[in-house]
Amino acid sequence: MDGLNDQRTARVADLLSDFRTLQYYITAAPIDPPDMDDYYTEGWAALRQCSLDGQHILNCAAETRVPRVRGGPEEQAKAELGQVLLDAYSRRHEAQKIYLRQAAAQRWIGWREHTLQGERPHTGHAEGLANCDRALRAELAQITDDSIYSDMRSSDYEMGRWTLEDPSLRQVQRWVRERR
Repeated sequence: MDGLNDQRTARVADLLSDFRTLQYYITAAPIDPPDMDDYYTEGWAALRQCSLDGQHILNCAAETRVPRVRGGPEEQAKAELGQVLLDAYSRRHEAQKIYLRQAAAQRWIGWREHTLQGERPHTGHAEGLANCDRALRAELAQITDDSIYSDMRSSDYEMGRWTLEDPSLRQVQRWVRERR
């Protein structure tokens, strides 16, 4: 018994609160363009994929099998909290990735609107629209597990959160992979 179960519980609560906030933003993002001719454009396709990914991460089942440990109820609670911590941390990580992808796609919408200046796309817009698409692809490529993990760890540290037993990036990636 190490006496840290209160910190583990608080950490899980923080992670779940962050996840809930991210889910709120994910579900609030638009998925259909005002003009359905734009439905298959890169940014709108990315927004729809983010919505699907957000639903998936919300709906995927939690790991409920926790091995029995020796040492009594406190040690069992520690093991269970460790499993819940991995689940909550991984969900928050994946939700942050979805949120960042949505933000990039929404910036793309702004760039596209600026390029079109209220007109419908035509050949005169081809270069500008291609630039918008390239910028979106470049931004999406920068949203990596490594950068998200690092940014979230820094943010947690700056907020003074207890991070002593946070899972490694590899554990988070394994958790995500097992739920695809």
